[in-house]
Amino acid sequence: MTFLDHLSLLSLLDWAAAVSLIVMWLAVGWLIEHPPQNRPSVTKLMGENRHEWMRVFVGREPRIFDSQILNGLRQGTAFFASTCVFAIGGVLALIANTDPLRGVAAEVTAQDVPAVIWQIKLALVMLLLASGFLRFVWANRVFGYCSVMMGSVPNDPADPQAMPRAMQAAALNVRAAVNFNRGLRSMYFAMGALAWLLGPVPLLVATVAVGVIVWSREFASIPRDILLGKRT
Repeated sequence: MTFLDHLSLLSLLDWAAAVSLIVMWLAVGWLIEHPPQNRPSVTKLMGENRHEWMRVFVGREPRIFDSQILNGLRQGTAFFASTCVFAIGGVLALIANTDPLRGVAAEVTAQDVPAVIWQIKLALVMLLLASGFLRFVWANRVFGYCSVMMGSVPNDPADPQAMPRAMQAAALNVRAAVNFNRGLRSMYFAMGALAWLLGPVPLLVATVAVGVIVWSREFASIPRDILLGKRT
């Protein structure tokens, strides 16, 4: 069978569920990064605080505290990048040998699902994990750019180059955080994509569930209320 013949083994509901997951992943990400002005997301609020951090950084002496914060952020990106690598390795192992999945399916349903169907479904998971890995790696690198720019900020707050360079560092910090958040969303939806192994309907349910979870943490969470000063 050709590749197109293999793809034809999936039902229309399968394709609809898979497309729904990808659309939800992209749509939620766009909404988080481009929220309404009257309802900012946590990502937007934290972006403003990252700029404020760099403004305070200019006049802070010593600046060891700031370097420790940035080092912690880079360690976080490195940790999640490593996690994605291990997860991708596990998915690749299952793609190469789908017998464990076929054995579990045989106990649940009497249908004989071809191995290629499992491989296609796992490929979606791997795609999302790979996207997350690339985002985390890039975020780590941009945080590195930010640290270099922070190091170039003159010690004298009155220096005319101090604030412009600090604002450049802030912009780099925000871009790194954006990519880090994109990586996290990819991991969330990769976990949701695993529901496709149970069928298209579970995938649709998981897509809605993950979308609601990600949306609520950006627009209806306690940390957001704290950032807006509604809670202490």
